[in-house]
Amino acid sequence: MLDQKTIQTIKSTVPVLKEHGTTITSCFYELLFTNHPELLNLFNHSNQHKGRQQGALANAVYAAAVHIDRLEEILPAVKQIANKHRSLGVKPEQYPIVGENLLKAIKDVLGDAATDEILDAWAKAYQVIADVFIQVEDGMYKEAAKQPGGWKDFREFELVKKEVESKVITSFYLKAADGKELADFTPGQYISVKVEIPNDPHTHIRQYSLSDTPDKKLYRLSIKREGRVSMHLHDNVKEGDRILLSAPAGDFILNTESKRPLVLIGAGVGLTPLVSMLETTLIQSPERNVHYIHASINGEYQAMGDRIIELTETHEQLKAYFCFEKPTEKDLQNQCFAKEGYIDMPWLKSTIPHDADYYVCGPEGFMKMVIHSLKRLNVPEGRINFEFFGPAIDLSEKKVTVKN
Repeated sequence: MLDQKTIQTIKSTVPVLKEHGTTITSCFYELLFTNHPELLNLFNHSNQHKGRQQGALANAVYAAAVHIDRLEEILPAVKQIANKHRSLGVKPEQYPIVGENLLKAIKDVLGDAATDEILDAWAKAYQVIADVFIQVEDGMYKEAAKQPGGWKDFREFELVKKEVESKVITSFYLKAADGKELADFTPGQYISVKVEIPNDPHTHIRQYSLSDTPDKKLYRLSIKREGRVSMHLHDNVKEGDRILLSAPAGDFILNTESKRPLVLIGAGVGLTPLVSMLETTLIQSPERNVHYIHASINGEYQAMGDRIIELTETHEQLKAYFCFEKPTEKDLQNQCFAKEGYIDMPWLKSTIPHDADYYVCGPEGFMKMVIHSLKRLNVPEGRINFEFFGPAIDLSEKKVTVKN
């Protein structure tokens, strides 16, 4: 527990963190990787270059400062980050390293304004916050390991099939190299893939959504050819090769208990968790009405379009809508083709049911548009579920969204 003086000191730094947060976190990562280059193996280098990781951490530090006297209010965000940490293999002994370099960054950026009192307060606060993360992650590691077919850290898998889904997306079917059963997962969850790329000194870890229904024998990942790791998987990993996977993680999960209509809205490779939700719902809740909406450039870039059409033909409760930015002549004849151009609020209003559960996944701009549209249509915030691929972006001027 923090004493009142420490809490007041932390809260006094909130305006400074709002103004200089990203500068502090950028300095932090530079110090961290200089002093501990081995930790580069845990981070997405692309997100570092784009500044997304720095922004996400700045949001997290700011939220912690604002809520330092009521940390329970940011527990959902803590669990979200902890899922990522467990999937990456973050360990308790790494937290002191992070704390040491974060305090150095605060001092370096703020200079004399970072008094001993402020640094001492943040040292105490960081320890409390780190202890929360360590405790939550310890429970997640144990849960992942003890479930049937589960494991802790990383497990070796064999690629048994690669299937081209579109011009840019390929599905990878993987089985455990030891031949044993696989841990179950909830539709919407992801796994981490750990790879070593030739002539690269660092190990790389990336998260990919599981795109099929839960199966004790195989996992399916449908991956867009984008970025160094994904390109390596597309170009260099062959059937019969082995890679390392973490156990399923993530809290962007389908509420299988709800009886409300289900609306799945995705763009591009954002369809991957949504397809898992769709197929699972059709099997487990055949009475539930489902609206599946997917946006892409055109049918050549859309993955699993034929599968979705097939499902609409065999399941009356499913309605599918394909929105193509630049449809081909063939796309115009597609029985699920619903809109040319971009999805917008008027079209959503005319298409989707109001009393439903909504799951959204796709590129940043698409996500902002859809989520803001749903809110303007007076959809309760608790029914809007979304997933970012990578560190989360703040979706509004008032709401801080944190995720590593």
